[in-house]
Amino acid sequence: MTQRVNYAEQSPEFFKKLSAFSMAAGSSSIDATTRHLVEIRASQINGCGLCVDMHIKQAAIHNERPLRLHHLVIWRESPLFSERERAALAWTEVLTRIPEHGVSDEIFQQVREQFSEKEISDLTFIIMAINAWNRVNVAFRTVPGSLDAAYGLDKAQLG
Repeated sequence: MTQRVNYAEQSPEFFKKLSAFSMAAGSSSIDATTRHLVEIRASQINGCGLCVDMHIKQAAIHNERPLRLHHLVIWRESPLFSERERAALAWTEVLTRIPEHGVSDEIFQQVREQFSEKEISDLTFIIMAINAWNRVNVAFRTVPGSLDAAYGLDKAQLG
């Protein structure tokens, strides 16, 4: 499968702005471990091969345990995630698949018990950013692993 459109070349101004937005979200109040879990989970839901591949490699570089990465798709059943991580994953799922009637008070309360208002806001922007990347990469079929050298992901040594 080949990439349909090179969106970075075709829309460089949008690519640069989305990249800057993502970089800002990456330096938020949310720790890197939680951010990686959120980015991987949203990418799994959206079927974005490039982003699943990329964020698993980033997590591995940052010493995430392989079993937690395997358990991410079953995070509700797995004992490997903290309550804070569970709240972040629940927030990720509800904002990635927004229900017809919006976000329930129950899910918001779960998140509110684990995160400050600033952290909830930052987490929401991280989820917005990864969902934007997922959509462009799914639409244009960006090939998983194709950006490894550019982003230093070959250091993960997972290939």
